[in-house]
Amino acid sequence: MRLAVAGGTGAVGRLIVAEARRRGHEVLSLSRGEGVDLLTGTGLDLRGVDAVADVSSVSATAADAAIRFFRTVSRTLLDAEATAGVKHHLALSVVGVPEAPFGYYAGKAAQERVVRGGPVPWTILRATQFHEFAGQVLDAARIGGVSLVPKMRSQPLAASVVAGRVVDLLEAGPQGIAREIAGPREERMADLSRRWAAHHDERRRIVEVPLPGAWGAAIRDGRILPGPDADLLGPTFDDWLATSSAA
Repeated sequence: MRLAVAGGTGAVGRLIVAEARRRGHEVLSLSRGEGVDLLTGTGLDLRGVDAVADVSSVSATAADAAIRFFRTVSRTLLDAEATAGVKHHLALSVVGVPEAPFGYYAGKAAQERVVRGGPVPWTILRATQFHEFAGQVLDAARIGGVSLVPKMRSQPLAASVVAGRVVDLLEAGPQGIAREIAGPREERMADLSRRWAAHHDERRRIVEVPLPGAWGAAIRDGRILPGPDADLLGPTFDDWLATSSAA
């Protein structure tokens, strides 16, 4: 198959590109660094592509900015796919989007609506946070030697596992809403961040803080945890931390 990966140089995108090529597929990576602007469509040429995986992302956490990004990118891709005759569009979304459509998740909810209403047969795969997120939040709110980490229940999984499932679904064809995927057990984000810091010998104090508003409530009360029918996939965070070069 000839595949295209929107966001192909990102944390999970580069893993999808590598896994698809390992399986013998021809892969086109779509990113600004490779001359493709997913917002405007500049440089976007999908002729001969069988399926597109959209794993593009944005750092914005405000709902309005996230909605604008994901809605625009999805429409740009779907229009180009329809023109080129692409048969399958896969969007990587996040577990909990229907239950907690706030902030960044509001953008993913908008993305899902565009994909479901678009002209190309589709798959939406919802996954929980990646193991890498535990390290990323350490610098998101840092004051000297103190890191403020949100009070958050999570069930993270390895980005490489997500990449493998994305390629599985691209090979299988359009599925609609695919079975969501998550890590093997629930964790507290502050505990994960402490273990990350200890593993890297980073000496800092980690303080767990409840975030205000609807988003803060959602990440505390379990609305972003997987449902009972999710596929729970290892490795655990500790096993990944011990063995993964990405850690």
